[in-house]
Amino acid sequence: TMTITIELAPDKREQLAREAERMGTNVEELLARIAEEYLARSAAVDSAATYLLQKNAELYRRLAQ
Repeated sequence: TMTITIELAPDKREQLAREAERMGTNVEELLARIAEEYLARSAAVDSAATYLLQKNAELYRRLAQ
């Protein structure tokens, strides 16, 4: 695991605390979930882009001529 310290404006800290409470968790867990979801989504987008580029490589080559 990794410990990260971030500075947030008071209003953002309050928003995070309210959202965490609404979700039945704490701020640390909420931020960990957000980070995990972001990384999963980012990996999925990268994978889809790679697939499309490979699938359409011949088309792109022809269009570039």
